[in-house]
Amino acid sequence: MNEPAGQLLSVRHLQARYGRLQVLWDISLEVCKGEFVALIGANGAGKTTILRAISGVIRPSAGEVTFLGQSIGGMPAHKISRTGLGYITEDLNLFEAMSVQDNLLLGVMTRQDGSPRGEALNEVYQLFPILSQRRRQLAGTLSGGERRMLALGRGLMSHPQLLMVDEPSLGLAPRLVLTVFDALTDLHRRGVTILLVEQNVNHTLSVADKAYVVEHGRMVLQGPSAELLQNEYLREAYLGRR
Repeated sequence: MNEPAGQLLSVRHLQARYGRLQVLWDISLEVCKGEFVALIGANGAGKTTILRAISGVIRPSAGEVTFLGQSIGGMPAHKISRTGLGYITEDLNLFEAMSVQDNLLLGVMTRQDGSPRGEALNEVYQLFPILSQRRRQLAGTLSGGERRMLALGRGLMSHPQLLMVDEPSLGLAPRLVLTVFDALTDLHRRGVTILLVEQNVNHTLSVADKAYVVEHGRMVLQGPSAELLQNEYLREAYLGRR
């Protein structure tokens, strides 16, 4: 199959299950270089499972996942991470007893371009100055917003071709939600390609180029964010507007 020019990720007819419970049916999506793409939907819709299947955390039961022209469906997660696909999970997976800087340096382990780790650190500290101020502080003592910034920073340390981010606003106060979305917008402006999973539909559609709406493990809507904001079903079901 010939991939469109600039396409990084292609998912075709993906299915996934946990044991005997099937949770994804016929999921298809694509992400092109430089795009900010979102997966939106209610809690339990299957959004996180899509990221887990793409990243190799779980093995798809059917379908095809292609990244940078290479079939990665069913590959182990550690091998997929070395292809240039970064994944920041919902629970962040920070090492709380380690310093901010040591957590960041763990992200260099999957970096393939051979550039100095000091250069990578400086890039992250320029993007998130608060992390530079907290570099010697234990990760477990950070605020909720700072922890999200640290997870994003560690994900960037590997210079991913595509950064997948799962529920970055989860559990944050409204002010911190805006801070996290500002950081994601800044990343996108700097050329980072992003696939974002979020329940916060309004904020997400205000920053993403396009979005896919997931319900009960199926894609029910897709399109440019500006068009989805005007979609009557989405406005009533997710935004409480008529």
